[in-house]
Amino acid sequence: MPNLSFTAPTTVDEAVRMLAGSAGLAKPLSGGTDLLVQLRSGRMRPEAIVDLKRIPGLIGIREESGEFVIGAATPGVMLSEHEALSHAWPGIVEGADLIGSQQIQGRASLAGNLCNASPAADSVPALIAAHATCVIAGPNGRRTAMVEAIVTGPGRTSLEKGEFVVEFHVPKPKPHQSDAYLRFIPRTEMDIAVVGCAVNVTLDGNGVCADARVVLGAVAPTQIVCGEAAKALIGHRLDEPTMAALDAAAGRACNPITDKRGTIEYRIKVAGVLARRAAKIAFERAGAR
Repeated sequence: MPNLSFTAPTTVDEAVRMLAGSAGLAKPLSGGTDLLVQLRSGRMRPEAIVDLKRIPGLIGIREESGEFVIGAATPGVMLSEHEALSHAWPGIVEGADLIGSQQIQGRASLAGNLCNASPAADSVPALIAAHATCVIAGPNGRRTAMVEAIVTGPGRTSLEKGEFVVEFHVPKPKPHQSDAYLRFIPRTEMDIAVVGCAVNVTLDGNGVCADARVVLGAVAPTQIVCGEAAKALIGHRLDEPTMAALDAAAGRACNPITDKRGTIEYRIKVAGVLARRAAKIAFERAGAR
């Protein structure tokens, strides 16, 4: 791979300058589990790689002002080992835990999974369902965006040249609020989602849903925030009519393709099934709080 430069800055500003100053394609490296494979296969030929892992604050999880702040290069294994985050948002941790093998977990990051821009990314739906935001650094300073605003299509993001994700902000859950993430894959492990579904619910004191968010993955060019599915839950207990309405709404929201992992019809059917199952888990978790 001729003329590929590799740098490892120690400040955000330095990283921005390196990414923005490259004449050709420059890629930030926060985990590398997708990027390195793409380099070796020849699918991507950047001019520069900028490793973000030596920048203080980009690895680690902290709690402040009623939220969790997760550094962009934090490996998945650190999420699952963080007791407070795992208790607060089990669905987010479930999604991150599904990214690859144990070895991959030691490197794969939320920012890498998001910015690789796969519709099937496992960590993204639960982040969106939790109303997570990300802080983006670039030549014009820092800005904040909702996670769902980043991916614009397969392999494409809204990030401009020189920009990269610095950290994620996830609000702490309210009383009687919790989430769940499920996916369907052809194999028992280490596969790409045919369909993914995150459900986040807040219950009132009587077990009735007061607020909800349903997010689907792998059934459209980007993750889908399914407002109709959320409306099917709000104001209801999780009885069979509510489940049926949720199932139908999730299926209507889908805009999938047929590929070797599943047909359009199959993905639509599975989306409804996963929405039911994830909602049941989220309701049970929220009710126990």
